[in-house]
Amino acid sequence: MAQAIADGMGKEKEKLLKQLREEAQQEHAEAIKVLQEELTAKSGQVKELNKAKAEVERIRRQKDELKDVLQLQFEKQTSDLLAAKTVKIRKEEQDRVQLTVAERDKVIQQLKDQLQEAQRQAEQGSMQLQGEVQELAIQDWLRQQFPLDTIEEIRKGELGADCLQTVYTRHHGNGGTIYYESKRTKHFQPAWLEKFRQDIRERNATIGVLVTQSMPSDMEHMGLRDGVWICSFDEFRGLALVLRESLVRLSQTVTAQENRGEKMALLYDYLTGNEFRLQVEAIVEGFSRMQLDLHRERSAMQRIWKQREKQIEKVMLSTAAMHGAIRGIAGSAVRALPSLELPAAEEELPDPDEGEARSALLRAR
Repeated sequence: MAQAIADGMGKEKEKLLKQLREEAQQEHAEAIKVLQEELTAKSGQVKELNKAKAEVERIRRQKDELKDVLQLQFEKQTSDLLAAKTVKIRKEEQDRVQLTVAERDKVIQQLKDQLQEAQRQAEQGSMQLQGEVQELAIQDWLRQQFPLDTIEEIRKGELGADCLQTVYTRHHGNGGTIYYESKRTKHFQPAWLEKFRQDIRERNATIGVLVTQSMPSDMEHMGLRDGVWICSFDEFRGLALVLRESLVRLSQTVTAQENRGEKMALLYDYLTGNEFRLQVEAIVEGFSRMQLDLHRERSAMQRIWKQREKQIEKVMLSTAAMHGAIRGIAGSAVRALPSLELPAAEEELPDPDEGEARSALLRAR
């Protein structure tokens, strides 16, 4: 920008100087013409000539003075013009930079908002997908474990929980219903219980089970809270078995003791009481402990089998290497071991599939 300003000043200065030269030349030519005419007309009048010369010198001096004045005015005007243009250009550049920075900040903010929205949608979609996976796992396990029962799925968009299990046996009809609600979020919401109880009342379900990934802060294990069973997905299987069996027995008792409302009320009180809850917790805890012990024993046995297999393989390789070294030293004095020798040409080679099957059987043992 400074170079452009300097170039503009130089051009303007050169233009003004050229204009002044032309004007001075024109005026000088006119003066010479006048003097020549006077000299031609009054050649004999030396005094007039000298006077004219003096006048010419005076005019020349005036022109020189005028030239200096004009040069000073031009320099001043040029300086003022350059200063004004510099201020204008600086202001325009500052405004442009401010607009560019504002546009960049706006774009950055929009990108941040879009990123946050995308992250929120991704987390929401991931949480919904995880919840749907747990719902499907619950329904598939119930259908496989209780083929006689009816597992009704509550589809997306419909009011209610996730699935409703209607208990049936080979000797009894509808023995009650268990309503399942699946939650897979990071934090437990107490408002779930109120909504779930409302869904239970609308469906007229016998028992409600809330399967959640995050338990309430004051509950380490499954339990009954405000008439709703709360458990984790690991505890769900044992609790489902116990609750269904309790409904079957309750249905049998009601059928045998028909028209005896007092005993039915006692059974219902027992079913929803603290004693039954403690017994169910003990059964589920035992089931979970046995399942955990089974997994641990299976992992330990697999580790032991693998360790023994590696040890046997190491011993066999060491034995073969030692026998080969001794035979290499002693020669035929050491008898060959058939198990360490290649089969004869006329002998039938063993089937590789059969050998692999035998090795797999030995590893399994």
